[in-house]
Amino acid sequence: MSEHKITLTWKRGDKPFEYQKYSRDHTWKFDGGHEMQASAAPAYLGNPNLVDPEEAFVASLSSCHMLTFLAIAAKKKFVLDEYVDEATGHMEKNAEGKLAITRVTLRPRLKFSGDKQPTSQELDEMNHAAHEQCFIANSVKTEIEIEPQT
Repeated sequence: MSEHKITLTWKRGDKPFEYQKYSRDHTWKFDGGHEMQASAAPAYLGNPNLVDPEEAFVASLSSCHMLTFLAIAAKKKFVLDEYVDEATGHMEKNAEGKLAITRVTLRPRLKFSGDKQPTSQELDEMNHAAHEQCFIANSVKTEIEIEPQT
């Protein structure tokens, strides 16, 4: 149906290629031309000022859920003015004993306007549908919890 491409570039530079010394910093270049600096997580000798793959994974799940939720809310004629999600990914050992992001908790905080306001049940149904239809959630084994905030 569609392809999604990035170009990742890493260069050693002038540092020795030894485990404790080489730079983990690299660049992600997206199809539309946007470039972003990334690194390993600080726990794995990465640059704490840059995004790491684990954060990007959590952001991807959060973003996909939001975009799907927005589409559902718009089709139901709700007016959503703000969507804020303070999502958390949990890295721990999975059933095979390997480190993995085993759980991601999404905490959408929503602000609607207008006369038509969703009920708690409608919010639950929209979040459930967004989760079921999210392309990224459908692509991973990670457990995804949704804890709507008020």
